[in-house]
Amino acid sequence: MALRNAVQLITYPDRLGRNLGELYQLLDRHLGDALGGVHILPLYPSNADGGFSPLTHMEVDPRYGDWADVERISARFDLCVDLVISHIADESPEFLDFVAHGQDSPYADLFVQVDRFGEITHDDLARIHIRKEKEPFREVRLANGETCRVWCTFTERQIDLNYDSPKTYQLMEQYMAFLAARGVKLFRLDAFGYTTKRIGTSCFLVEPNVYRILEWFRETGAKYEAEMLPEVHDHISYQYAISRRQMRPYGFALPPLVLHALLSGSSRYLKNWLRMCPRNQITVLDTHDGICIPDVEGMLPEAQIQYLIDEVSTRSADPIMRRSAVNVHSVGAIYQLTCTFYEALMRNDEAYIAARAIQFFVPGIPQVYYVGLLAGCNDFDLLEQTGEARDVNRHYYSLEEAEQALQQPLVQRLLALMRFRCQHPAFEGRFEQNYSADDQLLLAWRHGEHYCRLHLDLSSLQGTIEYTDEQLRICRMAC
Repeated sequence: MALRNAVQLITYPDRLGRNLGELYQLLDRHLGDALGGVHILPLYPSNADGGFSPLTHMEVDPRYGDWADVERISARFDLCVDLVISHIADESPEFLDFVAHGQDSPYADLFVQVDRFGEITHDDLARIHIRKEKEPFREVRLANGETCRVWCTFTERQIDLNYDSPKTYQLMEQYMAFLAARGVKLFRLDAFGYTTKRIGTSCFLVEPNVYRILEWFRETGAKYEAEMLPEVHDHISYQYAISRRQMRPYGFALPPLVLHALLSGSSRYLKNWLRMCPRNQITVLDTHDGICIPDVEGMLPEAQIQYLIDEVSTRSADPIMRRSAVNVHSVGAIYQLTCTFYEALMRNDEAYIAARAIQFFVPGIPQVYYVGLLAGCNDFDLLEQTGEARDVNRHYYSLEEAEQALQQPLVQRLLALMRFRCQHPAFEGRFEQNYSADDQLLLAWRHGEHYCRLHLDLSSLQGTIEYTDEQLRICRMAC
């Protein structure tokens, strides 16, 4: 069954209320007519990385609830969950069996064993794309006293999976079949670029291997009537490659382009992207990650990227940098800016509503992150507790706090826009970008006799939507 062309919510299982049960209460009481889908970030038992170190995908962490809670949500909304395909926890049954039985374990080939590659030179290490301040290898002592090294792209608790082994594909299909039976319609393929290991390369998005892996996921998911949403922050060409292969690409270029347009007062670069962006994309302005700079390299000139970084950095926690495996402490170009989207726009209500209006009129299915839904501000207290820069945008809302935040006038305006995006028939039709000066933006949709058009003045940050009602009368409303 196809995904609904309606707004989706991105949330953790325990940050809009304490658990999945309270999350459903919030959805049921306040958001039923403003959403078509929900993306629940990892709800599995995990031992690291904010849920992204799953022991399995076939259990719900009991702190969050159980599968009945998940199925109650999937019965009402299109459900998206994360399929963590690049690694598995070191406390997973499979890895513990490997530690206990060594190479005799039926799971020995499930993991990337570094020593099987032979010598890895200093130059080889220099090429490897890494995510943490460490060499991406971990030494493991097996129960028989032998040692071996396994690949760990992220933390040492997260053991990379071996996509040269049939065992990995068997495990992934087992997970997909199980989750689809519980109502999952969209799998976010987390960090898929790290599934390719070839010494002498970056070991990131290695072609053509990476596309063979993605196509396997697409074909296997189709057996269970589920779509794929591969996640990658890199040059925009990868999103086009994903789209051409009939999977949902992320519109990750949109957040920095919208920020640039609203902060600079010019829609020039945003409009250039709109002329060519994949029409089947999933759009976001904010996620559990930061605002990623690589997504607009090639779309924004270097001087404009620096302008954006300078503008937003004053309202951010420390940025996340790109690093080299040969020198884990080297500081390269900025990878992510860490702040809420509302903070990035200087808590300017008009700019924030303008940003969401743009997102909802851009081609694709829009997702709204839970902190963005509530126009949340930076949570420096949580950042101080955890030391994780991205936690500045990962506030824990109690059910009561979330319900109070939903009553804010700004959030009520956002909910009205979300309902409009979910319900107006023109969005089922054809997208149009009308001519405008660079301090203006005119985006429209047509379907049969219905149409709607957003006119946004970037100088005043005032937006108007013109649309047809059920009787095809022309109506107007302010954003």
